[in-house]
Amino acid sequence: MNATVLEDSATPSFSPLYQQIKTLILQSLQAGEWKPGEPIPSEMDLAARYRVSQGTVRKAIDELAAENLVVRRQGKGTFVATHAEQHVQYRFLKLVPDVGTPSTEGPAERTIIDCRRQRASADVARALALRTGDAVLQVRRVLAYGGVPTILEDLWLPGAPFKGLTAERLRAWPGPMYAMFETEFGVRMVRAEEKIRAVLPDDEQAALLDVSLQVPLLSVERLAHTYHDTPMELRRGLYRTDTHHYRNQLG
Repeated sequence: MNATVLEDSATPSFSPLYQQIKTLILQSLQAGEWKPGEPIPSEMDLAARYRVSQGTVRKAIDELAAENLVVRRQGKGTFVATHAEQHVQYRFLKLVPDVGTPSTEGPAERTIIDCRRQRASADVARALALRTGDAVLQVRRVLAYGGVPTILEDLWLPGAPFKGLTAERLRAWPGPMYAMFETEFGVRMVRAEEKIRAVLPDDEQAALLDVSLQVPLLSVERLAHTYHDTPMELRRGLYRTDTHHYRNQLG
């Protein structure tokens, strides 16, 4: 496959060749040709497949690795990144304990309060690129550390890709929720953006987090995307910060 053929696959003609290769690899990832946790072909094999140099393939994979879409392992090759890996599990969780790290603190104790199918409100539909009234799944859960409820989350997911998701399946799943999404539903969250502000809880939120109505909470609204920037999850969380803090690495 040469550059001309690549341009025929809806890739802008001014796009550098390595970016075109990156787009083709992304298409294979999205199509499930290589599953999360599985190796992708070697640079030599991909170079032969796309009829380009290994250097071009290497530059494309460099960008995919920088975006946490693939993981290089010395002497083993390049693998599709997965939320089931320990170092990836905390990638989107920025609330860390004041003492220790998320990995030393261990996984949260999860309580699924609700998982129900409903019609998307205007703001949820807008965030998920749906139409108002389209089917969505709403999940509410509480995450506790050391028996202390620390995070209250409400999630909205588009109904079609997550058909069959129930509170029972969520409660039975032993690992991270994003690992379940990619394993059970073939949806991998690859990028997220967040909005953060300080708020006071309402009566129900205060009760679920075991705080008074006067305790300020960190409100974090996250929009998570799968491949090609397709929005797949709107998540609104309320975080207690008496024993934890929000930590983000810049640069």
